[in-house]
Amino acid sequence: MLTRSLLALLLLSTALTAQTAQPESGVDLSAIDKSVDPCQNFYLYACGTWLKNNPIPPQYSRWGRFSELANRNQEVLHQILEDAAKNQQRSPLDQKLGAFYSACMNEAAIDKAGDTPIQPGLEKIKDIADKKALASEVARLHDQGVSAFFTFSQSPDFENSRVTIARADQGGLGLPDKSYYEGTKDEATRQHYLDHVTHMFQLIGVAEPEARKQAAAIMAIETALAQASISRVARRNPKLTNHKLTLTEWEALTPDFDFAAYLKDRHAPTFEKLNVAVPDFFKALDGIIQKTSLDDLKSYLTWHYVSTYSTDLSKPFVDEDFDFYSRYLTGAKELQPRWKRCTQAADRNLGDALGQKYVAIAFAGQSKEKTQELVNIIEKKMAADIDALPWMGEATKQQALLKLKGVTNKIGYPEKWKSYASVDISSTHFVADVKNTRSYEIHRNLAKIGQPVDRQEFNMTPPTVNAYYSPLENNINFPAGILQPPFYHSTADMAVNFGGIGAVIGHELTHGFDDQGRQYDADGNLRDWWSKQDDEEFRKRADCIVNEYSKFSPVEGANVDGRLTLGENGADNAGIRLAYMALLGGLDNGSISSAKLDGYTPQQRFFLGFAQIWCENDRPEGLRNSVRTDPHSPDQFRVLGVMQNIPEFATAFGCSVGQPMVSANACRVW
Repeated sequence: MLTRSLLALLLLSTALTAQTAQPESGVDLSAIDKSVDPCQNFYLYACGTWLKNNPIPPQYSRWGRFSELANRNQEVLHQILEDAAKNQQRSPLDQKLGAFYSACMNEAAIDKAGDTPIQPGLEKIKDIADKKALASEVARLHDQGVSAFFTFSQSPDFENSRVTIARADQGGLGLPDKSYYEGTKDEATRQHYLDHVTHMFQLIGVAEPEARKQAAAIMAIETALAQASISRVARRNPKLTNHKLTLTEWEALTPDFDFAAYLKDRHAPTFEKLNVAVPDFFKALDGIIQKTSLDDLKSYLTWHYVSTYSTDLSKPFVDEDFDFYSRYLTGAKELQPRWKRCTQAADRNLGDALGQKYVAIAFAGQSKEKTQELVNIIEKKMAADIDALPWMGEATKQQALLKLKGVTNKIGYPEKWKSYASVDISSTHFVADVKNTRSYEIHRNLAKIGQPVDRQEFNMTPPTVNAYYSPLENNINFPAGILQPPFYHSTADMAVNFGGIGAVIGHELTHGFDDQGRQYDADGNLRDWWSKQDDEEFRKRADCIVNEYSKFSPVEGANVDGRLTLGENGADNAGIRLAYMALLGGLDNGSISSAKLDGYTPQQRFFLGFAQIWCENDRPEGLRNSVRTDPHSPDQFRVLGVMQNIPEFATAFGCSVGQPMVSANACRVW
């Protein structure tokens, strides 16, 4: 996944085209800072003036080129929702969208209601009679998307990926990562969290001394859950989260939690086996339930229930949630406007309904075919690259080529839209709308247990500015929302487009062969198809990237975690190589001009096209959080790390050994 920017393609509405007009070559000349030597810092050369002219708006913790595109997409969604709210008689789809958006935008009514919408749920938690009754209440909360103790959902079976299996996993934390509960360096953050929980309890009527007492109890429970959880880096190894157990074996891990009652109240399909991702977590959960008083367990459930709905309640709840999770943890200064928050809520909760309208307005019909053509080009280059690898044996190469051949592509939007006909949505009760839409989606997914996997389904909504690779399905997925400038320019030469979209396509394909993806076969099953020697050669080359990126520091006192970001860094490095191969092919056949445009050779335009999709300003608070939780490196290092490792860049810009953009020991896996 390329999360902070991704693929870009050939669609544009007239309005978007006008907003993103580019120079002839497609290079954004206004972004370049020519006072910087490209061989010293290519990121600042390509993006320096853009960075100076685009300070972070107060509502955001970061602002980059993909943020600009997301904002433009939001404007389109905003207009769709405004029209639906004003003309609710046009179609059932418009009625659903209009009612949801109207309820969200009625801030006066939401503020007047205060915490009334969640009071019935709070009473149910208070009424828990004993620990045996915890299971039924946790089931009710999980049905609403409340993160309490653990998660129970579904996924393809790691060993038989065509079938959907039940999955239980660790969960239940309120801080961004288990590491925040450990060590002295996060004492200030833990204190802020305690204050935040205390303030939330005060908002539901708990006196300050009691609220602080309950916050301390919650911190103790979450600390124990964090200690029982495995790290984000460990979770990158799918073998560590694949433990198929019988239902009886799962129940035996946590005998003090009534899983039979839980599953009955979740209305989950019957099953004999499930994937218990982290068995030791469930063993520890039993001890936590045993040792913790019922009142403290109730406080914990209350906190997660209130926190889940806090952004949907009155202004005091919204402000308190923003103050900790956005202002303190990421550095954002102000709330986003109400219409943006309501547009995002509609996309989250009614994604396919809103997506249908978005696609009809903004997605050009020929874009799927044109996208597929570009994917085909990059796939051919990847096949040639695999075949030429000097470090991989022939038997492993054949398996890799089989896997590449098995990759399927989903572009734009799903073949079959979800129906929200059964979902009750009112224009006057926003919290109820959120609850109903969440419950619909959660139950829809639970019903998949035991069924064949629908590999045509998208796991992102059509307007999303993102893309992803699914290792269990061996497919690459490009929602319509990302398929437009700045990543692809219909009026620019293909040198820039290969640097943008080409590198992104290569990036997504490479995820099938990164430290995680390489452990799955052509059908998406977790299976070792590597020879021992080839496995060792891969790890040696991957360690080079780990060590290189671990030296990058985006903010004082914080370094990139090379292990956590290995998959994304490796995909960045391989993706640009594949795209460069495509560029050379275009130059050879004459489809790309070899002349200079705007003063740059096609090779220089290619690297500028890549670098300029990553122009971004970040707040230090957000960077400190992201290096611990985000598998992507900060954007500047997604450029600098790649340029150091690709000798074609040094040739294009005349860089010499010893300059920062030329690594003495360049890393390369693929």
